[in-house]
Amino acid sequence: MNENTLSVREIQEGDIELITQYWLNADATFLRGMGVDIDKVPSQEHWRKMLRKQLSQSYPEKESYCIIWEVDGKPVGHSNVNKIIFGQEAYMHLHLWNSGIRKKGIGTNLAKMTIPYFFKNMQLKTLYCEPHELNPAPRKTLERIGFKFLKEYVTTPGWICFEQSVNLWELSLEQFNKIKT
Repeated sequence: MNENTLSVREIQEGDIELITQYWLNADATFLRGMGVDIDKVPSQEHWRKMLRKQLSQSYPEKESYCIIWEVDGKPVGHSNVNKIIFGQEAYMHLHLWNSGIRKKGIGTNLAKMTIPYFFKNMQLKTLYCEPHELNPAPRKTLERIGFKFLKEYVTTPGWICFEQSVNLWELSLEQFNKIKT
């Protein structure tokens, strides 16, 4: 898929329904593979309210910050950070909505394009990612980008997750500045 044009941008009002439908229509097995507790997935209205709030907040106020991933100008996924301590750290999440474009390197390239938004706009010193230990896709992506593996441990990594073993990865601003091209 090297002939495709990849781009990233901040979330817009029109993306709210796409993200909402990704979560509400995803296969239960796929969600569990990411560590999601199906019973904790919120309603459509909750997603809409939460995402609209994000659009209305300044960077320092944001509890979550989302970047939309596009292939040939069409939204295909998103990456967001949460657990944000503005000016310090945040935790990144990676989501390709369509299974047909996974495992082709597209997510890695889009993530590389996304990370500068997180460091600059959230004024981060450190970016973390703690994917479900049984989900191999993020591990490959994070390794390719230059994240450093820190440890494996058991936690409930997010508000819609079940307790699970996760792998904690870290990318410091200093390391990011060395690897960005």
